[in-house]
Amino acid sequence: MSSSAGSTPLPTPARAAAAQAPRISTLEGFTVGALAAMTAVTCTNPMEVTKTRMQLQGELIESSSKRAGGGPPPARLYKNAIDCFAKTLRSEGITGVQRGLGAAYIYQILLNGSRLGFYEPFRAGFNSLAGKRPDEVWAAGALMAGASSGVVGAMFGNPFFLVKARLQAYSPHFVIGKAAHNYTGMWDGLSSIVRSEGILGLARGMDASMLRTAMGSTVQLPAYNWMKSYLINLDPATPVYQNPLVLLAGKPNSFGTYLASSIFSGLCVCAVMQPADTALTRMYNQPTTKNAQGKTVGLLYKNPIHCLYLTAKAEGVLGWYKGTTAHLLRIAPHTVLTLVRYWTNWKAGRSLFDAPPPKQS
Repeated sequence: MSSSAGSTPLPTPARAAAAQAPRISTLEGFTVGALAAMTAVTCTNPMEVTKTRMQLQGELIESSSKRAGGGPPPARLYKNAIDCFAKTLRSEGITGVQRGLGAAYIYQILLNGSRLGFYEPFRAGFNSLAGKRPDEVWAAGALMAGASSGVVGAMFGNPFFLVKARLQAYSPHFVIGKAAHNYTGMWDGLSSIVRSEGILGLARGMDASMLRTAMGSTVQLPAYNWMKSYLINLDPATPVYQNPLVLLAGKPNSFGTYLASSIFSGLCVCAVMQPADTALTRMYNQPTTKNAQGKTVGLLYKNPIHCLYLTAKAEGVLGWYKGTTAHLLRIAPHTVLTLVRYWTNWKAGRSLFDAPPPKQS
């Protein structure tokens, strides 16, 4: 059987390799990352509300050992994250624990869509600048790509994160931090900020947001990839009592490997990002005033470093880690859901939880 020039079919192995390595465009990466993040935020927003309120509780209130004349500090409104969630649900209902959900959706579209959609192009670009192959695994390039894609998303999403934090911090029954912002919803929040602070008010806290997101994005995907590689390369002869994770050895496509890698990634993100996250929440929610030049400025904090300094001075370094339990309860399932490679696997006809095949060199 003859065929025209240039139309000779690929050999069977080559066709199989091509079918197993679908090209994912930046637009597809952005869209899939955004949809995965929206699914995640619906499930985890109640813990985000809890985290925000825990971070603001006792803001800049000195411990009894530091208070002039001694005496106990004011009673805490919430004992812990579970108590905060329960009291919010009891006093404000389901709408209370889902405050800021609309703004959270748009923020996640912009943040995680950018972070997951632009991570690979940034990584390939950094590899190219360093004279490496685009598909080469280079730790420094991965870290820079994670940070860069996160910063881009933080810049795009800052107005919505600002409104989300203020909506979540507000309670009709208590003033939780140093200020309370009573908005009827996301659009009311955005318009109120523009009316009172000008268009630049929407950029409030952007430096803290970029710091927070860069720190989280720097470790999220590299930590996931490292843990997955560690699990795959475990010696299957290792006794289970020495390392239970050996049950996942050599199983790159198992749901257990995916789940363990995602949870490990979430824990790393939380550990690295928590102080910057606390600073961001407080900078967003702080009261403001107009200075002599007519510029709206925060009454408490000049920048995230100043916020962390004042927090440590009044509350101790542990003040940076308020809301950590709620953060862990939010970020672990969030990471699991946002790192699902549904789209790549669906296009290739593989199981949803399969790992993508190695790129052909």
